[in-house]
Amino acid sequence: MEQIDCVVIGAGVVGLAVARALALAGREVVVLEAESGIGEHTSSRNSEVIHAGLYYPKGSLKGQLCVQGKDLLYAYCADHGVPHARCGKILVAASDEEIPAVLGYIDAAAANGVTDLRRMDLAEVHEWEPAVRAVAAVHSPSSGIVDSHALMLAFQGDLENAGGVLVVRSPVTGGRVTDAGIELAVGGDAPMQVRCRTVINSGGLFAPQVARSIDGVPAHAVPPQFYAKAHYFTLSGKVPFKRLVYPMGHGSWLGVHVTIDLGGQARFGPDIEWVDRVDYSFDLSREALFYQAIRQYYPDLKDGALQPGYTGIRPKISGKGEKPADFRIDGPELHGVPGLVNLFGIESPGLTASMAIGETVLARLN
Repeated sequence: MEQIDCVVIGAGVVGLAVARALALAGREVVVLEAESGIGEHTSSRNSEVIHAGLYYPKGSLKGQLCVQGKDLLYAYCADHGVPHARCGKILVAASDEEIPAVLGYIDAAAANGVTDLRRMDLAEVHEWEPAVRAVAAVHSPSSGIVDSHALMLAFQGDLENAGGVLVVRSPVTGGRVTDAGIELAVGGDAPMQVRCRTVINSGGLFAPQVARSIDGVPAHAVPPQFYAKAHYFTLSGKVPFKRLVYPMGHGSWLGVHVTIDLGGQARFGPDIEWVDRVDYSFDLSREALFYQAIRQYYPDLKDGALQPGYTGIRPKISGKGEKPADFRIDGPELHGVPGLVNLFGIESPGLTASMAIGETVLARLN
């Protein structure tokens, strides 16, 4: 049986960030990825937004790691030539009833240490974003966008330059906890058994499933997994936006917002659809709901301007109608297995928080 110091399960943006941090700290690291390439699930099927830290409860891991990760990410992208832009975000109220909610983001952000939000006057909104209709608005200058694939490639490069190894088409199919370490069964093209001193379960959508497959991990320490599917539509024709525009959310999602990518294309999403499996098919019947939601703040959206884009799935550990769960970074103090760290529910703002998550995992292990 092959002996490995440290295995990271999952080569999404968070898994690669964690593996990079461990390798740079001198650990021997192997990343096991079930798919044929990096970031083939949530990491490549999202809005690619660098979040400022506005939406998360004070003291939450999501809030803390988003704010820390944002600063780390901007510095990293600048130093490593990863395409990104600090374009800013405008949060808009489309009706008088939504004004308290949009202004509430100023205090919510401040509770997380983000003090640069300010209320905009409506003349300024019209000057900056003439296509946007709002009765109140707040500006978040530190929100931005990033090329998520370029970021993952940069993390992979750092990992490999530090001696780490990425192995694709290598799903972890099970394992067991022993006195000598954690043994993992690895499938794929060359099935094998490995014994590890340290295992970081960064399986994203499948992290609870991976944890449950390891004999010796207590069942009570593994949360349920839920899948929240998101659709994104792209905008055909000239793009009338220069910044991210976020309407007020309703329920457990932030509303159909507009993001711009680094090529200048606009896309709208996400919506939310609770599904029972990972399925990236596109449901065209949701188009009418998108038109209705978008026209609340972009009334000039023309019929036929929306084109099907792509779908993504959020790795939820809280279900429909439940309070959104915080990130979970579960070490031995929670589940009792030496050397194991489980990352559960790493949905948005996981991309923004990825480097901070890597530092947090490294600190827990030390």
